[in-house]
Amino acid sequence: MNEATEPMPKSAEQPGSLLVLALLALIVGAVAGVLGALFRLALAQADRLRDAAIALAHGQHSGSLFVILACAAATSLAAWLVREFSPPASGSGIPHVEAVLHEEVPPAPFRLIPVKFFGGLLAIGAGLALGREGPTVQMGAGIAHLVGKVFHRNWPDCRVLLAAGAGAGLATAFNAPMAGAAFVLEELVRRYEPRIAIAALGASATAISVSRLFLGNAPDFYIGALAYPGVGVRPLYFALGAVAGIAAVVYNQTLLGTLAAAERLRFLPVELRAALIGAAVGALAWIAPDLVGGGDPISQRTLLGAELFAIIPYLFVLRLALGAISYAAGTPGGLFAPMLVLGAQLGLFFGMACQHAFPDLDIQPQGFAVVGMAAFFTGVVRAPVTGIVLVTEMTASVTLLLPMLMACFVAMLVPTLLRAAPIYDSLRERVPGRDQAKGEKPPEA
Repeated sequence: MNEATEPMPKSAEQPGSLLVLALLALIVGAVAGVLGALFRLALAQADRLRDAAIALAHGQHSGSLFVILACAAATSLAAWLVREFSPPASGSGIPHVEAVLHEEVPPAPFRLIPVKFFGGLLAIGAGLALGREGPTVQMGAGIAHLVGKVFHRNWPDCRVLLAAGAGAGLATAFNAPMAGAAFVLEELVRRYEPRIAIAALGASATAISVSRLFLGNAPDFYIGALAYPGVGVRPLYFALGAVAGIAAVVYNQTLLGTLAAAERLRFLPVELRAALIGAAVGALAWIAPDLVGGGDPISQRTLLGAELFAIIPYLFVLRLALGAISYAAGTPGGLFAPMLVLGAQLGLFFGMACQHAFPDLDIQPQGFAVVGMAAFFTGVVRAPVTGIVLVTEMTASVTLLLPMLMACFVAMLVPTLLRAAPIYDSLRERVPGRDQAKGEKPPEA
């Protein structure tokens, strides 16, 4: 029987056991916060090195070849690390964590953590359009499993710690503690469990407290002051939600189709496939270095309304394709950050179009960009609370909570009516060993 449907062991209900679990969650959060902060700092340095190398290469005779080969080599090395040492480290890692929590696969061994760290650093540093949250979530879960083993906790306790560690990893990735806790309950376990809620809140709180010692207290994105939308503008957010929901279905199908196409190339070594993708990303980086990588600078420009109306659709299609191709490389890297880029671009374009269509309304396109991030995330992942809280914390803006609620309502409704599965449900079906291990009890820690 799946653990989520089993009665809780009496020992787990005791106050002393709960107190021990809460203290261990604080430890997990602190370690996850340190590791996540170091990963973010290393990624920022890798981005700077990539930009400097490209700028320097533009002055060299064979500069383009150097950039293409360097990106190909870094991506190939990341794929080799995954294949050789920890296959579960491939991709986001969130589907694997969900599969572990649902007892469909066993927890990954400790060596996943360095593979995820250095493999993610190589892949995202090479310019692949992947998010930092995938590695931090899976590393946080790995840290939690290790802590559970060290302190000889049983599987129910290890499961709680693993979920909390994953949430702490997400919180650190985006400097968003409440989003980390919400993500655990809404997406990872999909039910309210008091023990998991307590552990998730504690782990996210300590993770952010520690990570801010390294990263500072400022939110990830800066936006100017935004006014509360007027009554005449609010219905437009329902329309934005519908557009975001349809775009989310297209995104999911594109990603899954790209993965299926990559599987048809299984006769090629995974390192070669990754190298080809890295070379393509390197060629794009040579031409337009601002368009590669995780995408935070793109999101920031979009939230400030600094993109031209006419080119936003082309940027959206480019980043959508780049994200799908990057994920197919089989290297560590997540989906959240690239999704936020697409949501911001979609929202800004929609807001600008509405501004042209309804000049008498007081429309702030930047506000639509903020709401678009939450709406597109909701359509793809089907986790509206996490999306709303995440975007609110990342932008430090509360004036758009009602518009986000409106847009996310429709963004979740449309894909559900179209019977399009959430992306992590589809990716969880692809987790290696899931069918064989389903229903088996995880080993005691």
